[in-house]
Amino acid sequence: MRILLAEDEAQLNRVVTVAMQKSGYEVDSVFNGKEAVDKVKENAYDVIIMDIMMPVMDGLEAVKEIRAMGDKTFIVMLTAKSEIDDKVTGLDVGADDYLTKPFSLKELLARLRSRERRSEDYNGNQELNYNDLKLDLSSQELSSNNSISLSKQETSLMRYFLLNPGKDLSTKELFNHVWKDDDETEDVVWVYVSYLRSKLQSIGAHVKIAGERGGSFSLMRG
Repeated sequence: MRILLAEDEAQLNRVVTVAMQKSGYEVDSVFNGKEAVDKVKENAYDVIIMDIMMPVMDGLEAVKEIRAMGDKTFIVMLTAKSEIDDKVTGLDVGADDYLTKPFSLKELLARLRSRERRSEDYNGNQELNYNDLKLDLSSQELSSNNSISLSKQETSLMRYFLLNPGKDLSTKELFNHVWKDDDETEDVVWVYVSYLRSKLQSIGAHVKIAGERGGSFSLMRG
């Protein structure tokens, strides 16, 4: 999983970043809410860990901006306050979970592992939309003017595109999300992008997957 950590306390930022990297996660770390919003505009993340009290832009405002962009990434808020109102405010602006400082690194890593398992099982939103395109995860059906069935791998790949429309997603990133436990090479990404392109055309969707073999790909209106 790729994780964005926004925490202005330098020592805590470093300790949490190293712990997550040692657990096998790819981590980008920033020190204020504005930097976090800019990172989300550029990159796709599986989890965002956001401190509330930060300079330049606080965590609550950053979450509001991220949700206003249509980004659905799972967000965990960090707060030094224990008042219930602070937790409720975070959840109301779009956060999915929270941890109160000081927190246990073991607990944080356990929550990340739990999130990873749930993501693989497609829990959460069972329908994703972009422009005139709809993906039903439960039935593995892609529809626009017509509909078509997808394989498990096609569904996983299209799901990741739909969670990150307009973002450049590298071949390596797509491979790690869909085939990380399979005995395949990164060449399989191009094969399945080609499958999805054909299926998007067959259902008359005004959506396309831009990009070239071995490079980055992006889901776009078209």
